[in-house]
Amino acid sequence: MIFPSSPRPERIGRPDPVPELLCPAGDMERLTAAVEYGADAVYLGGTEFGMRSAPGNFTGEELAEAVKFCHDRGVKVHLTCNTLPRNDEIEDLPGFLAMAQDVGVDAFIIADIGVLRMAQKYAPNVDIHMSTQAGVVNYITANALYDMGVRRVVMAREVSLKEIAEIRRKTPDDLEIECFVHGAMCMSFSGRCLLSNYLTGRDANRGQCAQPCRWRYHVIEEKRPGQLFEISEEKDGTYFMNSKDMCMIEHIPELVDAGITSFKIEGRAKSAFYVAATTNAYRAAIDGYLANPSPDYRPEEWILDEVKKISYRDYCTGFYFGQPNEDANLYYKGIYIRNWDVMANVLHCEGNTVTVSQRNRFFEGDTFEVLSPGVRPFTITAKELYNEEGERVTVAPNPLATIRIVTDQEISVPAGSILRMPVREKNG
Repeated sequence: MIFPSSPRPERIGRPDPVPELLCPAGDMERLTAAVEYGADAVYLGGTEFGMRSAPGNFTGEELAEAVKFCHDRGVKVHLTCNTLPRNDEIEDLPGFLAMAQDVGVDAFIIADIGVLRMAQKYAPNVDIHMSTQAGVVNYITANALYDMGVRRVVMAREVSLKEIAEIRRKTPDDLEIECFVHGAMCMSFSGRCLLSNYLTGRDANRGQCAQPCRWRYHVIEEKRPGQLFEISEEKDGTYFMNSKDMCMIEHIPELVDAGITSFKIEGRAKSAFYVAATTNAYRAAIDGYLANPSPDYRPEEWILDEVKKISYRDYCTGFYFGQPNEDANLYYKGIYIRNWDVMANVLHCEGNTVTVSQRNRFFEGDTFEVLSPGVRPFTITAKELYNEEGERVTVAPNPLATIRIVTDQEISVPAGSILRMPVREKNG
């Protein structure tokens, strides 16, 4: 995904938003998508001390590049430092923290009290945000952390909006409250899970979760080794630890009313398309509410549709409206629902011709939906296709090939826009 290198002037000097939209960045491509599609801040990890080892993450040099890219566009950078480091890792912490301060990160996301103290010593100019891993669920803990110098608390996912509102009332006004509003949920309290470590040796608290809560399970009776018993009547077994995804895009007024400072989208291991689409949707929803701050505000239908054009599991509202006893689990195979495919990323657009980097096979005559930052998606039809040699072709079969599309209309879309289509039928 490629975007123009120049900053977007309307973002520069923008006052602190109410609320902040905080988006995931697993690598530079996803960071770029988050920034260009409307994030106020991004959170990312270095190659050490973060809770996601699957994404590419950022080396020191890459982190410096990322911070400059974001700051040039008025976007803040929050660096995850939220693993629970063991003794043999401690001596590497001062250098990591000092490096992060030197390149200009705005905040650390921290879960460990000792790491908090080291950050204050070796990177005193960087704000401290206490991670959801710390399990903050009440105002006395939030106040204690504030007294220790914490600027923001990331609430445990298990708190309700009513509880958050009380925490807001009983904490200092300048203590910020961050909450997850979209994405995958963990079956264990605030991500404190030992199941992955036990079954696979991959420690979830050190960024290596194998997600065994998504696996299928049976019961074995002691005197019948090797004989599997279904836990439910489902033919595929049962997925009794398999949670739905969270989606709060229809509840912007309630989130704002609870006093939440920052709306956080989960997904550092997700694709650039996921980041672009969810960021664009929540940006539009938040801005729509701020333009008409009514308790009855509901995003336009196209905004609600966007969160179902990514790969997702069935949605729920988590714990925000009480214990989700009947609405949090998936009792069938917890694969993602995916109804749309990314066909290409836009490299250049002029008149009725769009030059793209192909991602999936498409054909002359196909109709694409165009996803661009800050606008409602619209459709175009490919009247003609040309390959890199300038030859007219009827099909674009090779991922990453550069293809020129002559469309049925003159359009103006920025580089980095996305062409997508509904998933084809198997005989399509």
